[in-house]
Amino acid sequence: MVQTLKSSERPTIRQQIQALHYVPPLLKMVWETHRGYTLGMAVLRLIRSAIPVATLWVGKLILDAIVVMQDGTQNLPLLWKLVGIEIAIVLTGEALARASSLVESLLGDLFSNHTSVRLMEHAATLDLYHFEDPAFYDQLERARRQTTSRIGLLAQLLGIGQDALTLFSFGAALFVYSPWLLLLLAVAVLPSFLGETHFATLEYSLLYRYTPERRRLDYVRYIAASDETAKEVQMFGLAPWLIQRFKTISQRFYEENKQLSIRRSFVSTGLSIIGTAGYYGAYVITVLQAVKGVISLGSLTFLAGSFARSRDLIQRLLLGASAIYQQCLYLKDLFDFFEMKPSIVNPPAGPSVPKVIREGFIFENVGFRYPGSGNWAVRNVNFHLRPGERIAFVGENGAGKTTLTKLLARLYDPTEGRILLDGVDLRHYDLASVRRTISVIFQDFVRYDLRFDENVGVGEIEQVRSYLDKELKPSMLKANSSRPMASDNGHVPSSIVTAAEKSLAASLLSRFKEGYQQMLGRRFDNGMELSGGEWQKVALARAYMRQAQVLILDEPTAALDARAEYEVFLRFSELVAGRMAVIISHRFSTVRMADRIIVLQYGQVIEDGSHAELLARRGLYAELFSLQAEGYR
Repeated sequence: MVQTLKSSERPTIRQQIQALHYVPPLLKMVWETHRGYTLGMAVLRLIRSAIPVATLWVGKLILDAIVVMQDGTQNLPLLWKLVGIEIAIVLTGEALARASSLVESLLGDLFSNHTSVRLMEHAATLDLYHFEDPAFYDQLERARRQTTSRIGLLAQLLGIGQDALTLFSFGAALFVYSPWLLLLLAVAVLPSFLGETHFATLEYSLLYRYTPERRRLDYVRYIAASDETAKEVQMFGLAPWLIQRFKTISQRFYEENKQLSIRRSFVSTGLSIIGTAGYYGAYVITVLQAVKGVISLGSLTFLAGSFARSRDLIQRLLLGASAIYQQCLYLKDLFDFFEMKPSIVNPPAGPSVPKVIREGFIFENVGFRYPGSGNWAVRNVNFHLRPGERIAFVGENGAGKTTLTKLLARLYDPTEGRILLDGVDLRHYDLASVRRTISVIFQDFVRYDLRFDENVGVGEIEQVRSYLDKELKPSMLKANSSRPMASDNGHVPSSIVTAAEKSLAASLLSRFKEGYQQMLGRRFDNGMELSGGEWQKVALARAYMRQAQVLILDEPTAALDARAEYEVFLRFSELVAGRMAVIISHRFSTVRMADRIIVLQYGQVIEDGSHAELLARRGLYAELFSLQAEGYR
């Protein structure tokens, strides 16, 4: 098991070592992204590792040739040949650096896309309750931040490999001339490495602890400057309060980061003095050897340059190792997210839901408790939803109505008890088959900032996917950029047209300049915002898209006016004919159309019967009905 880091802790040695375990999976992901680019990047780095040594060595030969020529021996052809070789080496190095930068940039873009796709794919497999947990959102936020920046780790790994090969060549030369130079080299760079590693750990710990605060900052920034919140922000005068809250939270993070940065700066300055002393100690040794005639002037230049570059290389290697360790801490966040497992899984070789359900759904002593909660959302729930039957859930807010529909759709699994479908536990069926059997529109349905036809089509995406995706083809994009989309529905799939007509969403087309291709919402150019009731008609159209055996409508007419509600339910009665339907509504005019009404209180079923039967019992249903009816008198 991977250890998780508490917000108040620094990473332990064990967690630091564990973080390095994610380097091989990262390399595998990069290789899967594009093998050609990955191999090309490695080869270019390998060749570039020889450029610095070759440049310095040719420079030594040039200087030695000049000294010899000053003694009277003329050999201009050799000198110009050496100069030409050095120029060629430098130009080759520049070309290789540009090529390496290009390949790494292209691979970085592809890797970012590849990682983002993997993140979305994995998120789609997780349980619904994950997305209702604030701690999950913190982890998701940290994982999202890694999709665009972790390719730099590969470049650093290759850079370390390149520098290590170059350093090996320099180190061999220094060892041949004076082993003491290598010892001074270590003294010059080791303190800086230890200091940088220490502060890298502190920096990660700070950023980890402030993940919830940074998410809160993003949310405050969104509230203060969003079309969805602008009305209330202006009417209630919220801007000063929101701005002050942003300033307070951001300043708190700034002050703590400032203290860390100042400490890091002072310590790094002191450690760099040690490194500088080591460098000049080595320089004195080589100068004395040159004065005594032990080495030539060219060798002095080569050794001085080799030591200086070796010092820089070792410092880069150690700091690079520190940066890799730091990056691995962040990389751990990404792979920790990938290691999260759903509890709702597809059973091996699970059968599909029967094409014609014969016995229906049976809830047997079903109870559900949200993970981490000590309270039961629903408990001891028993009822039978028969084929062709329409039932309604009624109860006050928090009674468990929506939770039951999510259990029915297997967005949750019962904590206790079981749900049978034609006598088989719902958990034994193929999960995708269960989801296809049910069409649901929740009260908090999504208002997609997509085209009108896309908003409807997502109700049965596989049926219309080829139509929706064709708009993304380059030829179509080019054509659409020069002329507006057609507003007719001649090329729109009949399923989308029919669904829009049945839900009355088609009545909006008269206002859409682009017809079914009209962009909805304010997020993108030429988008049109709809009223709450109009959005609800669009959401209802999604339910009509799917020819499901079970329909679940959670407050399906809450935002509709009286006339629209009446028209919708006339059509809704046609839609549910012969199907099972579950309705959640606070409007008793709506629930009266149900064959049976189930009344919930505190997560338990307290009444079950028809409208007339429940009124005759004079229980909670009769009380709620009377209260609502009184409001219309």
